Amino acid sequence: MAMDRDHVLRAAAALLSRKSTATMDEVAKAAGIGRATLHRHFAGRDALVRALEDLGIRAFEGAFDRAALEEGSVVEALRRLVAESEPDAQLLAFLVTENQLFEGDQVNEGWARLDARVSALFRRGQERGEIRIDLSPAWLTEALYGLIATCAWAVMDGRVAAKDFQHMIIELLLGGARRSEK
Repeated sequence: MAMDRDHVLRAAAALLSRKSTATMDEVAKAAGIGRATLHRHFAGRDALVRALEDLGIRAFEGAFDRAALEEGSVVEALRRLVAESEPDAQLLAFLVTENQLFEGDQVNEGWARLDARVSALFRRGQERGEIRIDLSPAWLTEALYGLIATCAWAVMDGRVAAKDFQHMIIELLLGGARRSEK
C-alpha cells in the first residue's frame, strides 16, 4: 500500500501544532503508518519539518492566489485571504513557531514571497486610506500570521468555535488596523 504523503504531512502538522515535542513515533501513529515507513520517507525530524514547510508555503501561495488579493477593497481581500487560509491554519500555527525554519542562512525563499504579497496588500490599503499608516506593512503581515495561528490553536483547544475563526481574526485585525474617520 502506497503512503499518502500529503495525508502524513497534514497529520504531522495537526499533531505538531498541538504538541511541538512529539516524537517521530507519535507522528507515525497519528498518520496511521508504521515508524519504519515514516523514516523511509523522512530521515528525521528535520526532514519532516522541511517537508511541512514546503507544503505550507505551497498551501498558502494557493490560498493567496484564490483570495485574489489584487481585486476589490483591501478589507474584502483580507476577508477572502483569511477564509482561504483557514483550512491550513493548523499548519501555519506549527510553522510560524518552528524556530529551526528561521535560523541561519537556510531560510526558505517562499516565506519572502508570502510576506511580500501580504505586505503589498497592506501597503495598497494604506495608499487608499483603508489601513492606518502608522503601522508598517511588515508588522501588519506578522500580526495577520500570528492571529491566524493563535486562532487555530484556540479552535483546536475548544476556546473558540470553528465557525468564528474568520470573524475573530478579521475583527481584531481590522479593528486595530482600520483607519479611523476623523
